[in-house]
Amino acid sequence: MIRMERLTQKANPGRIPYVRMFLYTLLLAVPAAIFLLPVVLTAVNSIMTGDEIQRNYAALGKEQSAGWINLKFIPDWISFEQYKHILIDNANFLRMFWNSVSLVVPIIIGQTVVSSLAAYALTKLRFRGRETLFYVYLITMLMPFQVTLVPNYIVADWLGWINTPAAIIGPGIFGAFGVFLMRQFLMNIPYAYIEAGKIDGAGHLRIFVSILMPMIRPGVVALVLLLFVDYWNMVEQPLIFLQDAMKQPLSVYLSKLRGDSLSVAFASSVVYMTPMVLIFLNAEPHFIAGIQQSGIKG
Repeated sequence: MIRMERLTQKANPGRIPYVRMFLYTLLLAVPAAIFLLPVVLTAVNSIMTGDEIQRNYAALGKEQSAGWINLKFIPDWISFEQYKHILIDNANFLRMFWNSVSLVVPIIIGQTVVSSLAAYALTKLRFRGRETLFYVYLITMLMPFQVTLVPNYIVADWLGWINTPAAIIGPGIFGAFGVFLMRQFLMNIPYAYIEAGKIDGAGHLRIFVSILMPMIRPGVVALVLLLFVDYWNMVEQPLIFLQDAMKQPLSVYLSKLRGDSLSVAFASSVVYMTPMVLIFLNAEPHFIAGIQQSGIKG
């Protein structure tokens, strides 16, 4: 029997791999569908009429209710009234959207530059206490946000940053995660490239920009995507450091929506997650390559 199976595999060498690939795809499709279900429902509900949404989610939030929530994937009537409400009638929505952009973009640019330079110093420059400094920096990354909240608030208050974007942008630029990720990339680059640059008369800045940056570009893309997702969804920092509601980002606005405005909530969620989806779809190959090439190790 075993001999016959081997003969069958030799006669059809591509059959077994295709069957195995089909089974793996089917196995992964189930959790993928589960994770995509909330996104699909949000997109479908965002084009439903307000009355239909109220009927489908009438039992939502009611205590001691025996009703069921009706999850529909095809709306009875298509309506874009909620999009008109948030994008045209409601000026605060677009204002908070641009508040999110004005907070996230400086953090991404600043942390990418600072993390890359710091990682270069921690991997390619030889100085006393280099490893100790990195591990101290790593400890700050392991601390939860609640632990560093009070020191950050005290420093921001001392600098006069409370209720200003600087209270969020400043700590975000000097985050420890970016240094850790970029260090893993630079550790995989041989020091021979640095020596070759020095032989040609290049300084550290020229070596970093002209030689190393093209080599760690996948890592930069991965860092940008991870930072964007992290800070685009932040809620606690703006609530604490920005008392003025008109200065808060869109993530805070969505967290305050109540059940009586479900149609607006679904439409707002679609607009809110659209930048993340578009950026990820366009940068997915670089992101996957960046994670694979990071070589996470101690």
